[in-house]
Formats: sequence, structure tokens, C-alpha cells
Amino acid sequence: MTTFVDRVVLHMQAGDGGHGCVSIHREKFKPFGGPDGGDGGHGGSVSLVVDPQVTTLLDFHFRPHMKAENGKGGAGSNRDGAKGHDLLIKVPNGTVVQTLDGTVLADLVGVGTTFEAARGGRGGRGNASLANARRKAPGFAELGEPGDRLDVVLELKSVADVGLVGFPSAGKSSLISVISAAKPKIADYPFTTLVPNLGVVRVDNHTFTVADVPGLIPGAATGKGLGLEFLRHVERCAVLVHVVDTATLEPGRDPLADIDTIEAELAEYGGLADRPRLVALNKVDVPDGQDLADIVRPDLEARGFQVFDVSAATREGLKELTYAMAELVDQARRAAPPAEPTRVVIRPKAVDDAGFTIEAAADGSFTVRGVRPERWVRQTNFDNDEAVGFLADRLARLGVEEKLARAGASPGDLVRIGEREFDWQPTLYAGVDFVPGNRGTDVRLEEKSSRPAAAERLAARKARRQRPEDELASAPHDLPDDDEDDDEE
Repeated sequence: MTTFVDRVVLHMQAGDGGHGCVSIHREKFKPFGGPDGGDGGHGGSVSLVVDPQVTTLLDFHFRPHMKAENGKGGAGSNRDGAKGHDLLIKVPNGTVVQTLDGTVLADLVGVGTTFEAARGGRGGRGNASLANARRKAPGFAELGEPGDRLDVVLELKSVADVGLVGFPSAGKSSLISVISAAKPKIADYPFTTLVPNLGVVRVDNHTFTVADVPGLIPGAATGKGLGLEFLRHVERCAVLVHVVDTATLEPGRDPLADIDTIEAELAEYGGLADRPRLVALNKVDVPDGQDLADIVRPDLEARGFQVFDVSAATREGLKELTYAMAELVDQARRAAPPAEPTRVVIRPKAVDDAGFTIEAAADGSFTVRGVRPERWVRQTNFDNDEAVGFLADRLARLGVEEKLARAGASPGDLVRIGEREFDWQPTLYAGVDFVPGNRGTDVRLEEKSSRPAAAERLAARKARRQRPEDELASAPHDLPDDDEDDDEE
């Protein structure tokens, strides 16, 4: 049973953000010390990073579910929750990240290359962060945002300089075993090589890698045999070497027909026409093999191929073949553009970008799409009326209600934002300026004292000074004024 896995489905889940805390500072002689609820911590993200010590996707075959740590919730006394730890998944060099429908998300080539696949959710703000001049002690906090959940397909495309292609049992595994330190499985039956084998070859001052691709057969590019599964390992090769069996006993097989068949499959797969080719006529140590090699060599050279007579058993012609490989690899490396550092791309938003869109459906409903409105809805606790009012104020300030009215929405129409549905009751009407109210104000701070206000006390004193005329006529004039003390006050 082989232990090489080059295609897996990975289920990734980023950490959820922690909830914000609702808390009021309590201290002796300070009944309303103010809000002190801390913010929730952000959830951890899931990232893929290329590690040179990882050569297969076998670990993900047995453990396909990956989850980052959740953020911790906030607490009183302005204590913020801890952030969840990010999850780094180590993958082999040459891993391609795709969606389930085949859309390529990232091509990870080069040690240390990192791709953030799932982003952690934001932590919710506590009521201390939500307080302002009008909302002095909010009785609500934001919920933590759920982290991204994503199913991806990881495909491994071997990063090799030279690819050995040919029919099954053409001698590719034997060839790579003698020119490198690779120890592939070798036998005389078809499809001995079930997984690609990589070997490192050193020629003088040149070092390059060689990949032994499993044998191809007619129809491999359409899924027959093992070709479709492993043709992708040829994509990154700079040089292709046709390994041809000159001593085959199968009827209808000859070197020219084998090369034509392999070239047809490579052309149908696509993207390999510009790679230089070499031809290795293998097994020339067999008398019939040498005779056939001498016959087909002129035809192959007429096609523009460099032809080498080799034998993996006697190591004949291997030195010349490896030197030719090293020369072509060196040419490909010199022709390759120099690696550029990653540039930071800044994409400013358009001045007329409201950050959301309104979509009207045929059934009369409306859907609001946008990063901020959908995030605000996810972070709202709909069991708290004050939190719902705060959400309505934010949406109104963003312009959602105004744009809904312009789109033809009427009171009572169904409006969807994210996963929530609402019966729209607008607070903004066409032609009327909207001024956000104190909908989120804490009612506990609106309690009035039983003591009369200063203006009320002043009015009472003035009322006492203005005595009725009949009382003034009957009162003795030599008596002191009862309100003298009040005047002095």
C-alpha cells in the first residue's frame, strides 16, 4: 500500500471571535461608576505555509478537519478577551489550493510561502467601547463574529527540473535509481510506479531534481490509467525526457509510435509544448534493443530530438544524458525572470462606493449585500432591544434605509441582510432629513431626582414674595417682612 497522497480535501474552520462584555462598574458610594465591559478577542486564522520537511499530503488524508482557536470573551473591569492562536498548516512545496469547483486560490511554491485560507472572526466590542456622549452606559455589547469556514482541495504538483515520461515498464524508475539516490520500487509488470519519485542529480557544479512520473498510456489525458492523476506533476518541469523501451516484446510497440503517443497525450493535457525534449533509448544492453535504437535514431534526430543510447543496467550513456539534462536546466534557469519581492498593492475605494448594494427580487423582497452591514447583523444580539436599536441607527447612518426607499421598498417589505430577514419599518422617508436619535440611551441614567430643580425653587420663591393685595392691606406695616430671609438668600 502506497503512502504517497497528492490530492486531499481539507475542511478548515477559523476561530470565532469572543463576545463583548456588558458590565457597570460598582463601587461603594458610586452607584453608576460607568461601563467597564471589555472587548472579546479575535478568533485565530488558518494559514498554509510551505515547509521543506513535508513531502506529501498524507497527514491530511487521515486528519482532514482543521480548526483554529476561538477568541475569549471580554470581562468586567475593562478586561479584554485573549486572542485565539492562529493555526499554521505545513504543506509541501508545489501545493495548489483550489475550491471544490476547481477555482485556484493559491499556488504555493517556495519555502516559507504563506497563504491565509480562513480568517478568524472579529471579537465583539464591550459596552465600554460602545459608550459615547449620548449613550453613556450601553446595556448591550456586540457578539463575536463567526470565523470563516472553507472546504478546499489541496493538489501537490512536484517541483522538479526534469521529468521522465514514457510507457509503463520503460525503465524510468531504474534510470532515476542509478543517476540519483532515489530508491523507487522496480519490477517488470505494468504500473509498478504508482507514485511520483523524486531524485537529486549532481553533475559537476550543477544540481537539479528529476521526477519519475508514473507510466502513461493512450487516453491518459482523459482519465485512463494513472496518467490523469500524475500528469500534473509534469507541469513544473523545465525539461522532459522521453524514456523509450527499445527491447519491448509487446506487439505494435516501437520507439517512434511510443513517442508519438506520449506527445499526443502531453499536447491534449496542454501547456507543455514549449518544454525542451530529450530522448533516452533505454535497454540498449539487450542486442535487439541496440539494433532497434540504431534504426530509429536517424528519424528521431530528423525531428529535432537529442537522442542518447542508455542502459540503466550497465550505466552506458548515462553520463552524456545527465550532462545534457544539466545544460538544458541551466538554460531554463537563466531564462527565467528574476524573483521579485512581494509588493504591497493598495486598492483605494471609489469615492461613490457606499460599501453595500441593494438587490430587488421578483417576489418584492430586497437583499442588502455588503461587508459592513452583514458583519453588523452577525454581531447583533437580537434578544436585546437596545442592541437592535443601535443596529438600526448604524444602518440608517450608512444610508441603507435611504437606498431602500430609492429602490422602491415600502413599509412591511421583506429585507434580507446576511442570514437575517426583517419586515422593513423605515425611520427615513423620502424628502425628510434624518437625524439619529438616542435610541440606544440607557434608561437607568434617565431617572430624575425627587429634588426640585433650581429653576423650580426660584419660581417658588418669587411666588411667595408676591402676596395678595388684601393680605397686604390688612397686615401691620411695622411688622418685619417674612420674606426678608428669602431675599437675603
